[in-house]
Amino acid sequence: MGDGVGDERRSVQPLLSVSGLRKYYDLSGGPISRLIFGERALHAVDGVDLAVGQDRTLGLVGESGCGKSTVAKLIARIIEPTAGSILFDGEELIGLRAARLRAVRRHLQLVFQDPFSSLNPRKRVIDIVGRPVQLHFGLRGDALQARVVELLDQVGLQSDHLYRHPHEFSGGQRQRIAIARALGPEPRLLIADEPVSALDVSVQAQILLLLRRLREERQLSMLFISHDLNAIEFVADEVAVMYAGQIVEHAPTAQLFDRPLHPYTRALLAANPDPLNPRPLQVLPGEPMAPVNPQIGCRFHARCPVRLDACLASAVPLEQKAPGHQARCIRVERSAVE
Repeated sequence: MGDGVGDERRSVQPLLSVSGLRKYYDLSGGPISRLIFGERALHAVDGVDLAVGQDRTLGLVGESGCGKSTVAKLIARIIEPTAGSILFDGEELIGLRAARLRAVRRHLQLVFQDPFSSLNPRKRVIDIVGRPVQLHFGLRGDALQARVVELLDQVGLQSDHLYRHPHEFSGGQRQRIAIARALGPEPRLLIADEPVSALDVSVQAQILLLLRRLREERQLSMLFISHDLNAIEFVADEVAVMYAGQIVEHAPTAQLFDRPLHPYTRALLAANPDPLNPRPLQVLPGEPMAPVNPQIGCRFHARCPVRLDACLASAVPLEQKAPGHQARCIRVERSAVE
């Protein structure tokens, strides 16, 4: 039992808190290239702040190449950040020793985009799903098999799937196996990185329903990454919109979909097909910028329909424009939305 004060702190603080997260890649090359072209760095993730609350789902959305998957890999320490802080249940993950990091990772599991490549084709389902259970809980033999059968049942698979290989399953079934593997260590946070984008539309709906049900039953927190706004709206409690390595808007889901503030978010929604409200789609002109030695000001400037010269004059911070609603845009005034 908790001591009251500790319980109150635990209920208030987010399970995951990321601040100032950066990942830069040096593209300068050798000394001759540096001499001719100067220092060149790709700012894949550039000062990202986000938080995932207890038993909450944060949706992270943006075009391909904006840095969403890099954020997931940084949080899981698959790749090392250039700078920033990653707090998981109040503990700083950056700089953790390997043994402690392995222990923390039990509570922080990933589901990857492609179920074809994320499962070892030479392993059977009992080995794929059972290995994390064996590592973290020491189960073996009949106890391990019983636990794997239980996990398969939770994701809609059967015990006769235990000794099959991944190639014997459909794409949706493979993703269910990947989800069962992630659930094995009994995580508190699930990072789902484009978990339905490689699947057929009908199968996507099944997996989204499965993830939402598992979150409710297991009281999981989730970081759900996607470029699909419909999937984000269905799953997420809050949404962070990412463009060229930065968060440009963050709000509760209903609030963001009803009243988007940033021009990029409005453009995404205008280009998003709505099966319940068919309308002509508006395609955002231009291509996302490659954030190599990016400009000081707004990175959306070249594609923005309401841009001003002042947008490039200085860095544009992510500010609260309305209660619980942040946007990185000087054209959005607080007084206009409060």
